[in-house]
Parts: sequence; C-alpha cells; structure tokens
Amino acid sequence: MFIDTHCHLDAAEFNSQRDTIIHKAQAAGVATLVLPAIECSNFAMVRTLCTEYPNCAPAYGIHPLYVERATPDDLDKLRDYFAQADTVAVGEIGLDFFVKSSDEEKQEFYFAEQLKLAREFDLPVLLHIRRAQDTVLKHLRRIHVRGGIAHAFNGSEQQAEEFIKLGFKLGFGGAMTYSRATRLCKLAAILPLESIVLETDAPDIPPCFLERGQPNKPEYLPRIAQTLAELRGVSLKEIARVTTENALSVLPRLKPFVIPAQAGIQTI
Repeated sequence: MFIDTHCHLDAAEFNSQRDTIIHKAQAAGVATLVLPAIECSNFAMVRTLCTEYPNCAPAYGIHPLYVERATPDDLDKLRDYFAQADTVAVGEIGLDFFVKSSDEEKQEFYFAEQLKLAREFDLPVLLHIRRAQDTVLKHLRRIHVRGGIAHAFNGSEQQAEEFIKLGFKLGFGGAMTYSRATRLCKLAAILPLESIVLETDAPDIPPCFLERGQPNKPEYLPRIAQTLAELRGVSLKEIARVTTENALSVLPRLKPFVIPAQAGIQTI
C-alpha cells in the first residue's frame, strides 16, 4: 500500500478523467491521496473532491506563487476552513525565490501567518520550497509547528537534517527517477528511510518513464517507489510499508482516509 502525499487532483488537466485516475491509483496499490489547495479560489473544489472520493484527504493553504492575489481576508477564510473542515494539514505553503518577479516580502508575510494558523490548530504543514531552504528554516525555528512534509525536497544533506530535527519528513517523487539528478538520488539513498515520504505532485514533476508532455498521475507512484527501492537496495514492499507509516506518523489526521488499495505490491 502506498500514500501519495501530494497530488493536485483538482488540476484542470484532470477535469474529464478523475474517476479513472482514482480507479487506476487504487488498482496500482495507492490507497490514499493528499490534495493540497493553493489559494482560496480552489478551497471549495478540493473539499468537494475529498467528499466525492473518500480516499482523498484535504489540505488548505496559500501557495507562495499565489500570494500576489491574496488578501488578509483570505487568512480568515483559512481559519474558517480549519475550524469547520476535516483537514489533514496546512498547505501548500512556503517560499519560492526561484521566480524572480515574485514579491518575496509578501511571500514571507503569508508564510509566517499560515505557520501561526498551523500552530493555532495544531496542524502539520506541507512546504513548497525553491531556492529558499534556509529562509524557510528560519521561519520554522521562530514559529514552532508540529512538523509536516518538505514537499519535493531538493536541499542539501545538512538542510535535510535540520528539517528532520524540526519534525519534518522529506517528500521524494518523479525527480528522483532521472539518472542526471545525482545529488537528489544520493540524498534518497542515504537519508534515514524513516524520514522519507512519497509523492507525485501530479500532474507536475513527471517521472522519467513518461513521454514528454504527459501529466504525472498517482498511479505511477509504485514505479517511482521502485527507484527509491533500487537506490537503497531494499524491496519495494519495504519501501511501501515504511513510507506509508511515515506519512501516517507525520499527518496523524490522515488515517480515516486510508482505504486499502485493490492491488498488492508488485515488483516492477
């Protein structure tokens, strides 16, 4: 059994095929999907999908690249969702300094305010981080939360250790399948397996075995997991067991959303 800890099932690319996506994910052994929202305008969509598909768990947050459209009222809407909705995490939130046109000061304001909400509601957070690892760590040391997941982790070994100390798991997905991603593959091989969770970020970050232009999907998670198994020299069954335990540990409200998948674990 696998858990996809980061999947944007609400994406427009999936508008006509969500039933099929869920069915194929279950058939591949993917029991549960975590659906992170990115701004207030898609909160309702995420909640609706998680009602329609009982193996989908919602998270709500304002993505750093969407803070340009955010207002302080959106933080009140977030608070309402956390008070009323059955959410498993605050996310997707964080900092993205890769996009130079983005307002970094505004990003940091909304990141800090959402960390405060996570602390207030005792929720873990799903972190988006690009070229901002140390700044994210600075905020996490100042505003203590119960941990969470550093989504699509791509920092250094030392930064990984700091996130782990703060109670975070590290998300690995399709980027790990590329042989040219040598630094990322090394991290996947040497970091404690108890600190790793699996994700697709579907429809983004497609793995190497897809043709150019094809969207990533949760059904591919076992094949992505096979790469992790090979990098670490362990069985796919062991990867499935440990990463599932890790996800349930760091996202304790996720357990009610776990519906046993239809397929057993098969070596790819």
